[in-house]
Amino acid sequence: MKKLNLTPDLNDLPHSTRTFEDGGKFRVEIPEVENPGVFEVMIEEADKLGVPVHRVSQGTGIMKLLDKDLRQMAAIGADRGIEVFLFIGVRGDTGMGAQARSEAGGSTRKRLQGATQLLYALEDVKRAIDAGIRGFLISDEGLIWVLSQLRELGEIPADVVIKTSVSMGYGTPASAKVLENLGIDSFNLPVDLSLGTIAALRHSIQTPMDLYIEAPTGMGGSNRFYELQDIVNIAAPVNLKFGLSTEELTDPIGIHTQEKADLQVRERIRLAAIGLEILSHDGYMSFISPNVKNRKGVPVIV
Repeated sequence: MKKLNLTPDLNDLPHSTRTFEDGGKFRVEIPEVENPGVFEVMIEEADKLGVPVHRVSQGTGIMKLLDKDLRQMAAIGADRGIEVFLFIGVRGDTGMGAQARSEAGGSTRKRLQGATQLLYALEDVKRAIDAGIRGFLISDEGLIWVLSQLRELGEIPADVVIKTSVSMGYGTPASAKVLENLGIDSFNLPVDLSLGTIAALRHSIQTPMDLYIEAPTGMGGSNRFYELQDIVNIAAPVNLKFGLSTEELTDPIGIHTQEKADLQVRERIRLAAIGLEILSHDGYMSFISPNVKNRKGVPVIV
């Protein structure tokens, strides 16, 4: 492991010396921002509570949004300097396969099944890029490699940002290194890793990481608010994600679930406000990235 620059869990929790390009050690991410309506409600609540939001992510998928929805999400992100990450479809659990829907189908649920689904995923990406979106949330290693290659070849814009999904479940320094070598720009940690494991992962890769501070119901609902200072210390640069452990499923969103999604994103912002208050008590708010427009990954209007 040492010859490969890998390390056992670092339970002494060494501080990371890495930062985002703007010098910040952490940023705020709000997940389950499923469509423009939820995005606007989130901004209203964030302004009311004084919560700086650097990025939003979505689980519904590009394929469940109209072109005008995509353009509107890109416009809101560009106006507010917020990175927007949309999920890709069709995935295993929305395709025709039986394994992804089976009790033991776990890891296949969010991955692509067959070359045709890969083609569908690329069509999803193309449509979103045409609408001004530059951030993509991906749960399939092959698609990560393809998009990274297309980016290098100039077939998709150079400012496209590739972010892994928590559903991939990669939790070792070696697996994190594999994803980094494939070309990711943001690595989503499993929700239940120990602090020592997170420190070992940070040692192995330079890529910014994402971590749920409160995990969604479907991922166990864990709560890490009192580890926030340690997480910033060892994982920087890190996106702190504020999920909702008591959420009701609204993904994929539709007219019939819009009101519930709006209410739940307000609660996620309230949880983010709590997290930032905890960090402020020990002076950690000096480590937050500024909200600056036109950072890499912020959507552009085309």
